[in-house]
Amino acid sequence: MLALLVAVFSFWDAHQERAREDRQRAAAERRTAAEAIFLLRADAEADGQRLRLEPVHGDQVIQSQSFVFPPQVRGGVVRTTGNARIEADWFADGLRRAARKTGTEAGGGDLRLPVGVTTSFLSDGQTVTDQSIYLIGYTLKPRLLLGPKVELQGLSLARRGVSGDLGAKVAAMWP
Repeated sequence: MLALLVAVFSFWDAHQERAREDRQRAAAERRTAAEAIFLLRADAEADGQRLRLEPVHGDQVIQSQSFVFPPQVRGGVVRTTGNARIEADWFADGLRRAARKTGTEAGGGDLRLPVGVTTSFLSDGQTVTDQSIYLIGYTLKPRLLLGPKVELQGLSLARRGVSGDLGAKVAAMWP
């Protein structure tokens, strides 16, 4: 009888240990999968005239980026290499023109501009490409001359893993 109790206890203990190891392995796999996702964060610099971009995961290194804006704001693609950033000068004139057309030059609140971002980055020694749509947060500050000043606030993810015509998808998100 005692031998049977010892055997049952040993079996139960082994089962608990195996279940604990399975939970730890699954948690580690979830962390690894989450780190493989590319996501940008941005910090405003130069009085809101530039957003410095960095990957959320520190082991990913941005190599180059291409930015696509709504054609009403800026035609063509902006490309950067090494210095990941978004500059207000790239699209400020287009935002001012749009504000004149809609009568929103006086500003008032946070506004959003969709931008398609294609990023080539290194992760675990491999070059990977991500294509996503982000929203640039900005405000319009009224000025006496030259129209409102565009001040960049930050960046938020709108859609990940975008395929197809990125420009058309960004244009569809612009009012």
